[in-house]
Amino acid sequence: MPPLLLDDEEVVAVAVGLRSTAGAGVTGIEEASLRALVKLEQMLPSRLRHRIDTMRAATVSVPGAGPTVDHAVLSAIAGAIRASERLRFDYVDYEGRQTNRTAEPERLVVWGRRWYLLAWDVDRDDWRTFRADRITPKTPNGPRFKPRSLTADEAAEHVQRSAGSATWRYRARIRIHAPVEQVRALLPLAVAVSADGPDRCIMAAGSDTPHQLALYVGLLDTDFEVISPPELAEAFIRLAERYQRAAQASAR
Repeated sequence: MPPLLLDDEEVVAVAVGLRSTAGAGVTGIEEASLRALVKLEQMLPSRLRHRIDTMRAATVSVPGAGPTVDHAVLSAIAGAIRASERLRFDYVDYEGRQTNRTAEPERLVVWGRRWYLLAWDVDRDDWRTFRADRITPKTPNGPRFKPRSLTADEAAEHVQRSAGSATWRYRARIRIHAPVEQVRALLPLAVAVSADGPDRCIMAAGSDTPHQLALYVGLLDTDFEVISPPELAEAFIRLAERYQRAAQASAR
């Protein structure tokens, strides 16, 4: 697409980006990326071809694991976001249940290899985060809407909070004997922390089992109290007994 003027660093950045497309969790664009890379390299001066060849020879790519999303689905979602049109789609949640959704799409958020849609769910009247690989768009789109215009940082933070806690099967509230700023710096965004005085805070967290959560809280290395539920306190008792037996055995 002449005229296209790129400096040396920009050319290398484009080449690296095209070559890493296969690990981005998007299907359907690998062949197109390879064709574009071949065309680009044919036009490069020898000094840049040498830099790119050196990087290719020195780099090993580990095949990505986990779900992928079709580029056509991403294009349909992005088109609805740009046009400010309601998106109608079938959605399969993490428990395998399929629902029909209507939402006002706000942003696509990439987190690791996964793509998420942050949207205002019309039926639930609230923000929702959807895994893009579980979305099957319907056509045509719905009517136009006025975007709420979240910033990129706000959208990313919302997705990290909601996606991180969506699959918790077990939830608990714990009083941590440490300032809220100290505890918040140690925890991911999915874990809500609120102040409970100058030197204490309340943590609302979750996991698959009480045992997993007990291990996680222990990593904070500070005193705490279990507010709810009692099953978590029982998990701490079992864990403490196991550690005590291990310590006594080592002492003998």
